[in-house]
Amino acid sequence: MPDPTPPNPVAERLDRLALRGARAAPALIDGAGTLDHAGLDAAIGAAAAWLAACAGPGDRIASWLPKTRAACILPLACARAGLVHVPINPLLRRAQVAHILADCEPRLLISQAARLAMLTADDLPAGCAASDESALPLAGKGLPASQGDAGALAAILYTSGSTGRPKGVMLSHANLWLGAISVSHYLAFGPTTRTLCALPLSFDAGLNQMLATWSAGGAAVPLDYLMPKDVVRAVARHRITALCGVPPLWIQLVEADWPEEARSSLRCLATTGGRLPVPIVRRLRALFPDAALHLMYGLTEAFRSASLDPALVDAHPESVGRAIPFAEVLVLRPDGTLAAADEPGELVHAGPLVAQGYWRDPERTAARFRPAPAASGEGGVAVWSGDTVARDASGLLRFVGRDDEMIKVSGNRLSPTEIEEMAVASGAAAEAVALGVADERLGQAVLLVARPVAGLAVADAEARLTDWFRREAPAWMHPRRIVWREALPRTPNGKLDRVALRAELVS
Repeated sequence: MPDPTPPNPVAERLDRLALRGARAAPALIDGAGTLDHAGLDAAIGAAAAWLAACAGPGDRIASWLPKTRAACILPLACARAGLVHVPINPLLRRAQVAHILADCEPRLLISQAARLAMLTADDLPAGCAASDESALPLAGKGLPASQGDAGALAAILYTSGSTGRPKGVMLSHANLWLGAISVSHYLAFGPTTRTLCALPLSFDAGLNQMLATWSAGGAAVPLDYLMPKDVVRAVARHRITALCGVPPLWIQLVEADWPEEARSSLRCLATTGGRLPVPIVRRLRALFPDAALHLMYGLTEAFRSASLDPALVDAHPESVGRAIPFAEVLVLRPDGTLAAADEPGELVHAGPLVAQGYWRDPERTAARFRPAPAASGEGGVAVWSGDTVARDASGLLRFVGRDDEMIKVSGNRLSPTEIEEMAVASGAAAEAVALGVADERLGQAVLLVARPVAGLAVADAEARLTDWFRREAPAWMHPRRIVWREALPRTPNGKLDRVALRAELVS
């Protein structure tokens, strides 16, 4: 593993990132061909000059695009022009897009003709123009890298809205820059890295996978996929070395057929967006024995927080590791004191990766972003994650669950994650979501929504799962009801959509 303390260029700006790689080395490989690092820098400069003529410093530039070349260029082009990029997930529908536009009030929306045709005149805020991505120049005279304030706002990333309406998380140049070099460091990225960018660029981990690759001088390969087999084919075609995914994607990928030519090039696997069930960790290790598997934890409000050294995965598959470079992670009791070893507490993140709060939402900002606790060595502002974790005696973190998702049965506080992992471990469910439902006698009971493993009939899956819980878990953890589905709903970021299931099934 690399040295745990990479260089700390806090004053660097995001828009200089394109200058990190060898100029003739590949930087972007997409349907339009290959762009080297010199070409990437030139494209960023040309786009930045055009954007600067369209808007003034600090204005927001929204984009609603699949992973086209323009979508990949815009984060750094906006940064170079002194503008704030607002990437909108291409899977969002008109009403969701209109909400984001009304909230951030961009000066310009860059999209495609078919998408723009879905919007009405009322969906565009006053003063916001709309442009097809073809108008964005990627060649010609451009702006050089700037020397502005690294603490200036660079991007607003909207969460998927898992709790209430989507929140716009404000990220500075330093937030994104340090996040990129931190991840590229502990994932051991380098000039020969080829990253398949399968996650949405509007998702913090999706944007970082591209920026981290470029910060190491590697090549990013953007992919919009429909089926898991599309990912497998892209890995084989482009000789991908690094792949990051959320748990639902990894669950689908371990079920896919992986020919040797696809598996042989992979050297780095990373998971984010929730804890990966231990049985899936074991299957990934068996399927890709030569690849380093990084189990990560993070939240958009502080980017990544922790990652497990791949050398420890086999012995600690339930862990998300320790704090990453530039992060300080504390586990706190409700009274603000440090939790003891193996005692559950709230994860609180301090340090330069902490975001600047929520866009135009001082109330929610004040609730989550507060002065760092007395136990912090970093000081400054910290973010209270709302996630419950436990740190063992060796310092390794284990994700327990979100406070607002915990299930309370007969006075027992249950983690949905633990129940879901048991369901997968039974061999009956490929993936599952555990929800708490009201129960007059117990307070709450467990409702389990599950997808059976391929080839297993629902009746057989239910019998196996029921028997497994009866043998392996105390009575209060047993699902009161099991709902079987051929597919589980997902958010635009690819995570399992608990909110949709709760709205449908929990009165």
